[in-house]
Amino acid sequence: MMNKTFKIACMLIGLSTCASAQESWGLQDCIDYALKNNIQIQKNRVSEEKGDVALWNRKGAFFPSLSFSTSHNVGYRPFTETLAIVQGEQVTTTTSNVTYQGSYGLNASVTLWNGGINYKNIKEQKLQNEITKLQTEQSELSIQEQIAQLYVQIMYTKEALKVSEELLKTAQKQYDRGLEMQKQGQMAKADVIQLEAQLSSAKYDIANCNAQVENFKRQLKSVLELDINSDFNIKGDIPSEEKVLAIIPNKLDAYNKALTSRPEIKSAELGIEQAKMQLDIAKRAHYPTLRASASLGSNHSSGARNNWGNQMKSNLNMSAGLTVSVPIFDNRQIATNIRNAKLNQVNSQLDLQDKRTALSNTIEQYWINANNNQQSYLAAKARVKSQEASYELLNEQFLNGLKNTVDVLQGRDNVINAEQSMLQSKYTTLLNIQLLKFYTGEKIDL
Repeated sequence: MMNKTFKIACMLIGLSTCASAQESWGLQDCIDYALKNNIQIQKNRVSEEKGDVALWNRKGAFFPSLSFSTSHNVGYRPFTETLAIVQGEQVTTTTSNVTYQGSYGLNASVTLWNGGINYKNIKEQKLQNEITKLQTEQSELSIQEQIAQLYVQIMYTKEALKVSEELLKTAQKQYDRGLEMQKQGQMAKADVIQLEAQLSSAKYDIANCNAQVENFKRQLKSVLELDINSDFNIKGDIPSEEKVLAIIPNKLDAYNKALTSRPEIKSAELGIEQAKMQLDIAKRAHYPTLRASASLGSNHSSGARNNWGNQMKSNLNMSAGLTVSVPIFDNRQIATNIRNAKLNQVNSQLDLQDKRTALSNTIEQYWINANNNQQSYLAAKARVKSQEASYELLNEQFLNGLKNTVDVLQGRDNVINAEQSMLQSKYTTLLNIQLLKFYTGEKIDL
């Protein structure tokens, strides 16, 4: 009974898992999953943690260092009658051929002043950590943009597939009617062959659409880090005309908002600040360094009259001191670092200018695409309506024997071209409007 219950439970779990695996994904599902599982984003988060470790390490430069050392030596001189052992300020004489010496020491040091480099290093690392976080944010935005583009491609191809399926039904009816008319002697065999070719072409269009859907799904699975065993499908409603004909954001407004919100711009601005900090650090290497040190130690020897404890007590020594180090000539190392820091500062300014230009081009391109395709959509929509009406009339006349195959095939091609132009304009407009809003800080809403 227990085994039977266990098997039933396993079956239910398996069915539940299967149903979950076959569940369709919406756009937000894809985005949420990618933000948690995409490998590049995970690597960026690891880099953030490494930055925290580096900051923790740089703060440690303010703390003193402390080390313990001990040494033990055994000597053997078979032909020496008397041996004098010197340890520090003490001389011990022994007649033993085997001697043993031991010493112990504690050493501590701390940097009191090095031109403020330690403090500047901490500030520079904090800037680097902020840049790293912004790079993670940039990766997240880039992944969302990539997902939206693939998602729209899949939605577009799926809707194009529905159009091809409807045309296949019509092509099948025309071919069947052609066979009947051929049997009745009302249509030549050459015309029937043309109808058969049209039917084959319609089937090919469907196969091609299915292949494109699978290819775009594979690319989307790659972004989501899903393997070949994942049963993946997407869900989504056909976008309303209201979204396609929505007001397109002004390109200058979109650019100005993006300048204040996009992480790549913030990162480049922090890069300039970081380069200034690095130049300041390089210049401070000219300043003197002040270090304090202290030591505590003792030693003992096997040849002494006193025992180990008395020797350690009597040989106990302590010292403390200050060391000032002034750089005078270092084979141009400091000068080289300063020149490199200045060049990095120029490079960071160019990097900001480059990213602003790239952002401007991207937003302007999205704006142009949205405007052009919105107008194309309106024109294509009217063209589809007229071509569909014309094709329906042609098809009816053909079925009644009033039109030849050439007229029907031409009408079908006109419908396909009009439908494809309308769908392409529709989804391109939708995608570019949403990406324009996305660059101003809004969520992608397809």
